[in-house]
Parts: sequence; structure tokens; C-alpha cells
Amino acid sequence: MIKSMTGYGKAEALLPAGKLTIEIRTLNGKSADVSVKSQVLPKDKEMVFRQRLAEALVRGTIDCFVSWEPNAAETAKPINADLLKAYYDQIRSIRSGLPGFTGGSMEATDRMNNELLTAILRFPDVMDNRKVEVVDEAAWPAVSAALDEAIVAVNTFREREGAALYKDVTSRVAKILSFEDEVERFDPERIAAVRERLDKALVELGAKPDKERFEQELLFYLEKDDIDEEKVRLRQHCKYFMDTIDGEPYPGKKLGFIIQEMGREINTTGSKANHALIQQTVVRMKDELEKIREQSMNIL
Repeated sequence: MIKSMTGYGKAEALLPAGKLTIEIRTLNGKSADVSVKSQVLPKDKEMVFRQRLAEALVRGTIDCFVSWEPNAAETAKPINADLLKAYYDQIRSIRSGLPGFTGGSMEATDRMNNELLTAILRFPDVMDNRKVEVVDEAAWPAVSAALDEAIVAVNTFREREGAALYKDVTSRVAKILSFEDEVERFDPERIAAVRERLDKALVELGAKPDKERFEQELLFYLEKDDIDEEKVRLRQHCKYFMDTIDGEPYPGKKLGFIIQEMGREINTTGSKANHALIQQTVVRMKDELEKIREQSMNIL
């Protein structure tokens, strides 16, 4: 069964320091265009993500979002206590040596100490701002399993969408074949109408051509507008379309080429028809083919 290139999958990895969420969204594209958006993946792991996504999802615009939600305990930044105390002692020492400085009341001293501590916490390196590596080697097995789970979810979504696409495009191919049956039913009427028009024109002109020569010229005229080859080729292309969509795992690109050939035969039939009902049927065939073309652009 075919797959759509539209898909969505999500999975989570529960790590000691928090929760890592992987979301994958895919749309149609000519090749595998993979984008990984993350602030926590190391570069080497990001490359692994790209490779595995391209291999598993084959084709399409593939966006992978990796988000990180730390535990409450991990959110609090550690304080460099030794450095804070060193800053505090230096400032107290400097301040106590300034002219006019007095200790003041206990309440004033506490307030001053609090203000001083608040100011020191803004100093460089007092708060530990080092980036914590979330996806290290110990966490990688859980992250890798979550990536696999998200990919499976995307493929399940694609299969479900692919089933709907298959039903739609194959039903439209069947409609084109039914319209081709109508064209075949109208074809003898078209030939008779051409003969009738020519006979009428000869009567109006008062001409009496040689009967045998007239038949030869009529056959030559009808041969130029003969659509038998177009009818045969269109049926062959429709069969090839069905064989391809049923027999190949990723038929999307090839179906696009087959649709071009189908369109060529339908257009030629319309240009040769010289028959109102056939031309109306050709318009309906073109409408169905255009819908097939639109849908096939999303087939993997």
C-alpha cells in the first residue's frame, strides 16, 4: 500500500534530569529535505538524527523538533558559594574602611547585607551558567528509542493518509476509463457526422465527384482525425498507472511521469475529435486527471 508524504509523529524520553520530546512533521517534497531543530542535541547526535530520518522516511520535507523540559530540581542554577563568600568578604572589608561608615542598627545591617547578596548574585560566574549536556552517552539509548517511536508514528500516519490517497486516485483512473468508453461509443457517430457534413457540402455546391475518389479522400480525411491510437495508448497508460501504484513501494515520482503521458493522449483526442460530445467528455477526463496530478504530488 502506498504512503502519503504528509505525516506526524511524537514520542517522549523520560531522563533522570527531565523529559525530552521529539516531534516529527512531514510534507511533500522532491527529495529528503531534513531539518532538525534542537538546543539540546550535540552536533554528532544531530547528524545521527538526520541520517535516520532520511533513511526511514525516504522523501519529503521533514522537520524534527526536539524540546527539553527539566525537572524542578534541575531548573535551579547552582551557586558558587566560595566565590560568593569571597566577593562578600572583600566588599565588607572595603566598605568598613571607607570614611564615615558606621555599622548602624541590627535591622539596617540585615537590610544592607541582603542588598549586598542580591547584588553579588549578579556578578559573573557566581551563578553556574554552564550548559548541561542533556543527551550524553548514558541518555542516548532512551533518546534513540524515542526517535524510533516517533518515526513509527509518522509512518503509521503516512499509511493511513496513503490509503485515502489510493482510494481517491484509483477511483479517478477508473472514471477516466469509463469516459474513454463513452468516447468509443461516440466515435462511429463522429465518423457518420463527418460524412454527412461533406455530403451536404457537395449537394450545396452542386458537385458530383467520382464516387471512388470521394471515398478515398474521405478515408484520408478521417485517418488524420483517427483517435484509435490515442484510445489504445491511454488505456495502456491507465493500466501502467495501476500496475505501478500497486506494485512499487514508492511510486510517487513515476506516477507523475505516467500522468504526463495520460494527459498527452487526452489532449490529442480532444484536438482531433471534431465532435461536441467527445470534446465534453475530454474536458471531464482532463478534470479528473488534474485531480489525480494534485493528489499524486503527495504520494511517497
